[in-house]
Amino acid sequence: ACDETMCYMPATVDVAWNLQVVSSGRALVPQHAALFDNITFLGTNAEVPSITMPVTKPAAISVEPKNMALLLNDFEILGTTGGYLNSDDFLSFMNASESGENQKGWFEGQGPLAILFLILLGGLALNLTPCVLPMIPINLAIIGAGTQSGSKTRGFALGGIYGFAMAIIYGVLGLVVILTSGTFGTINSSPWFNAGIAVLFVGLGLAMFDVFVVDFSRFQAVILKDTRANGSFLAAFGMGAVSALLAGACVAPVVIQVILFSSNLYATGTKLALALPFFLGVGMALPWPFAGAGLSFLPKPGAWTVRVKHAFGVFILATAAYYGYVAYGIIANRWVDGAEVASSVEEKLEEGWHSSLSQGLAVAQAEDKFILVDMWATWCKNCLTMDKTTLKNSAVAAKLAPYVKIKFQAEDPSTSPAKEVMKQFESIGLPTYAILKPRVESLAGPSS
Repeated sequence: ACDETMCYMPATVDVAWNLQVVSSGRALVPQHAALFDNITFLGTNAEVPSITMPVTKPAAISVEPKNMALLLNDFEILGTTGGYLNSDDFLSFMNASESGENQKGWFEGQGPLAILFLILLGGLALNLTPCVLPMIPINLAIIGAGTQSGSKTRGFALGGIYGFAMAIIYGVLGLVVILTSGTFGTINSSPWFNAGIAVLFVGLGLAMFDVFVVDFSRFQAVILKDTRANGSFLAAFGMGAVSALLAGACVAPVVIQVILFSSNLYATGTKLALALPFFLGVGMALPWPFAGAGLSFLPKPGAWTVRVKHAFGVFILATAAYYGYVAYGIIANRWVDGAEVASSVEEKLEEGWHSSLSQGLAVAQAEDKFILVDMWATWCKNCLTMDKTTLKNSAVAAKLAPYVKIKFQAEDPSTSPAKEVMKQFESIGLPTYAILKPRVESLAGPSS
């Protein structure tokens, strides 16, 4: 399936059919006759239409070596990108790759510090939402912190344990979702997934305008009523965990969005993305030790919280609209003519592109040239769009003129050599573009 920029890997799904077998003498009762009457079946003597799989000129077809990853070790990967890019974005990608400034992901350079800081700030800001701020003194009283703690040190510790539990819950929740969701590109390419998120966010957004109430905080006192004011660290931890699980409508969209964002990053090979939900919880936990010690620095609830609530509502509804649009786009772009994709690839081969990755790499190594690897498949509608638009742009064509250009077909990403190549380029979908150059030590001779 494809969204507006990327086509994700096909997925294999097991389907079970229950068929009832009866004796030969028993009369058969047609079922769903109205449904089958609307289907035109081919007769036994009818000509079965053939499905033409793409490809390349017969003379250009070659068997790629199995040790493709080893072959790629002789080349430096200067940059990778994926999905549909307009001509300006594609030229920017090429220029950045050639200059060595291209960044493959959010977490290169100062990325980790910047994103972790933003996540921490976001978690801290959640304490100012009308779903959380009014509950802070109530929850402190339940765990025996604040003015009931007896000492600031003990109150600080109780508040810290409470906040730590929230961070742990969000961290574990994020790990479970990310590590059990499989390839996130496949999930994110489902229209039902995106439509479900859109419906959920519509409900949460309407709750911000009090169309209906989403408030689980009233269950906290019921669940932990026996722990009130006993000052137990175990009770504080339990209360923090329950508070995280029963987050209100203000908190849930942010938590969901951070987990989705983390899943997407993790699917690209960014391992540090696993920690983002935990750091969101750390941000939420930061004020609790100080509040537990009786330090009153948080603003008091008032009319301003209603305005914040409504602002949250607008943001959540806008996010719902985005996911709804993505779901619609996936359905609209679901079908693609494989023959048309193959025809566009054939045009590129006639212009001098290579269909064999190993042969193209050998040419580039012998001539000491930059390489563009364009990974495609017949089910990739955005590959066709790139061939018909961006790659036909005169400025892009001129920029690519000195390159060795390779069209690498990754029809089945789960098999070799496509599997190894896609892993090497950290690809989560098609089209994927990689710019390489031969390593100096691997050159066969002086550049021409």
